[in-house]
Amino acid sequence: MSGLNAPPLVVPGRRGRPRAWLRGRAAPAGADRVRARRWAILAVLCLSVFLALVDNTIVNVALPSISRQLHATTSDLQWIVDAYSLIFASLLLVGGSLGDRYGRKGALQIGLAAFAGFSAFAGLSGSTHVLIAARGLMGLAAALIFPATLAILTNTFTDAKERAAAVGVWTGITGLGVALGPITGGLLLQHFSWSSVFFATIPIAVLALALGAWLVPTSRDPAAPRLDLAGFVLSIAGVGAVVYTTIEAPARGWSAPVTLAGYGAGVALLAVFAVWERRVGEPMLDVTLFRNIRFSAASFSITVAFFGLFGFIFLITQYFQLVHGYSPLSAGLRTLPFALGVGAAAPAAPVFARRLGTKIVVPAGLILMAAGFFIASTFGSDSAYFGPVLVSMVLMAVGLGLVTAPSTGAILAVLPLGKAGVGSAVNDVTRELGGTFGVAVVGAMFSSVYGPRLAQLLHGAGVPAPALAAARQSQAAALQVAGRAPASAHAVIIDAANRAFIAGLSRGSLVCAGVVALGAVFAFLVLPRRLPGTPAGPPTAPGSKPAQMSSAKSGQP
Repeated sequence: MSGLNAPPLVVPGRRGRPRAWLRGRAAPAGADRVRARRWAILAVLCLSVFLALVDNTIVNVALPSISRQLHATTSDLQWIVDAYSLIFASLLLVGGSLGDRYGRKGALQIGLAAFAGFSAFAGLSGSTHVLIAARGLMGLAAALIFPATLAILTNTFTDAKERAAAVGVWTGITGLGVALGPITGGLLLQHFSWSSVFFATIPIAVLALALGAWLVPTSRDPAAPRLDLAGFVLSIAGVGAVVYTTIEAPARGWSAPVTLAGYGAGVALLAVFAVWERRVGEPMLDVTLFRNIRFSAASFSITVAFFGLFGFIFLITQYFQLVHGYSPLSAGLRTLPFALGVGAAAPAAPVFARRLGTKIVVPAGLILMAAGFFIASTFGSDSAYFGPVLVSMVLMAVGLGLVTAPSTGAILAVLPLGKAGVGSAVNDVTRELGGTFGVAVVGAMFSSVYGPRLAQLLHGAGVPAPALAAARQSQAAALQVAGRAPASAHAVIIDAANRAFIAGLSRGSLVCAGVVALGAVFAFLVLPRRLPGTPAGPPTAPGSKPAQMSSAKSGQP
């Protein structure tokens, strides 16, 4: 009987505290463990998303080396870049949906492992066709990685203020990934062959894989809905048709029948996708989200920001190397202020959004970007780097940081936690579509000015018709023509090519400025004044609508 009335066992040195309490402290609940590790988890997610994004731009500086060593044509080089973007954009919704269904950590881990393997495949490629295939497979792996990172972030940070800060860091890393690609590629190419730009990503993928296995928590849609196979096929076909047509439109012509047919097919497939998702019992994507003006306006803001960003990067990298004659590394280093500007502005943007309101911060960011593009339209062949060039890049960088973090937060605020993967993929698709359209449209605007302007400047200069036709294709081709021309014509061709390039750069930059400025007006008119907080708690049941969505639909700020 005395044993029944014995006091609880006491750990030496902890008088009055039962051993059960100590066990509870030594092995905290899963939620407590995740909360204690949340910033380390964010670091792993940022490393993973950096890997997926840096590969989008690192390959650009290696294109001249690939062209020489693999005898790649201009079309081959275009598809070495675009195969990644095409597959990546087409499969983002599917990747997010699979993460929601089977687990985001698993999707992230599989994506990282596949990315490392396909990077090695790309580095070992002996022909352009093999390299293009490898790049497409890398895009497939990235489509698993990218939406999983933002979905895991959403489920890890349940406090609204901390989640906003984490989204700011995440968006800052996305900007760094885009901007640091040319720097990293230039540094590698100064010492190694073109394949090094693919091999260099393997250690990053392995490190993220190892840290993710240890730190990243598991999460998925608690309802575990059935796979929406018809939705998968329709989304891939629809997004793929739009992206493919946009990539090919500058060469085929924007008003060509095949271009119009491609866009018509893409829009029709996406319309069928929307109808199907409305009718199916367990849809891959709740398309009614786009009725929410907060969701749609935030998505549109990100789209126009990345339209301008990618369009400008397409031109400025050529401006540095072809007009100013910088090496790939020197050109890449001159984009470093852009990376630093985004990295500084993105984490601060949620703070500004809480104090000033989303309606102020996002349009202000777009206006800053538009101002940067307008300054870029005034560049000349002798413009000082420490002057208008640097000022324009800083304005764009700070503007991008102010746009992306609050806009991404606005998108996440209306999503049920169980659907964070596919919802995050929508955010990612807007970036890819904006970037793809930016390169295609700005590239087309540039070409429409560059070729005729060059022909006008060289009229009567005695340049043979075949040489002039070749020079009109690109600035790089014009420099090759100048290298083979007689000494008396060499300087004339280079000067004309530079002046024609500047004219095309001015037109492309003005297009970026105009599109982004219109986006700023739209964002100011329709975005709510305040970004609503996301309440902490268990995942929202599928099919239910969080409180903040209802308030948005009713027009409340």
